[in-house]
Amino acid sequence: MVTARFPLSEADRVLVSDAVTAAEAGTDGEIVTVITQRSAEYRDTALICAAMAMLLVVALAAVAPGWIDAMVSVVDGGWGDAPSASLRFVALLSIEAALFGLTLLLFRLRRLRLVLTPPAVRARRVRARAIRYFKVGAEKRTAARVGVLLYLSLDERLAEIVADAAIHAQVQPERWGDAMVALVDEVRADRSAHGMAAAVAAIGAIVAEHFPKTEDDRNELPDRLIEL
Repeated sequence: MVTARFPLSEADRVLVSDAVTAAEAGTDGEIVTVITQRSAEYRDTALICAAMAMLLVVALAAVAPGWIDAMVSVVDGGWGDAPSASLRFVALLSIEAALFGLTLLLFRLRRLRLVLTPPAVRARRVRARAIRYFKVGAEKRTAARVGVLLYLSLDERLAEIVADAAIHAQVQPERWGDAMVALVDEVRADRSAHGMAAAVAAIGAIVAEHFPKTEDDRNELPDRLIEL
């Protein structure tokens, strides 16, 4: 998998900012662009996998309890009597604790956490973070409620478009499809800024159909790319 370049170069920032300015020239809509390396750390994935590893030990002990005795025998050199129930229990807990710790240590690798997190979970995290930033940076920030957020999360290779109330009422979600395709194709080619610029142009064209430029329109939101 190609790792997209981040942070972006100054030329990339200018490219996206200019695309926003150009797109807004034909509409009263305001476009906010946000790019981030990732939308979550997915540490819960590590905890879930570690807990599952512990449960696997218990399940194995239930199916084939003899291996616990074998482990105890290795520790005492095979000279002791058959282990007591309490000793077996302590051995089982010790193995579980060791496996839990090793699993958490392994999952310090961020890429592993990301890969083993279900796609649906990754999509929900990206969507949730996009909505959070939309509420902070675009929602109800324009007089006519015509703000749009384009959000790109690089590690997840996912993007979201979140629109303000007036735009959402006029534009069906599937209309953003072309913008998303333009964005994703460029991101896959390690051209994130070009993808965002292409998506911004497509978004601007769609919004302009419903909210064309008026004489008294003013730039209410910044055109610069926001990097998180």
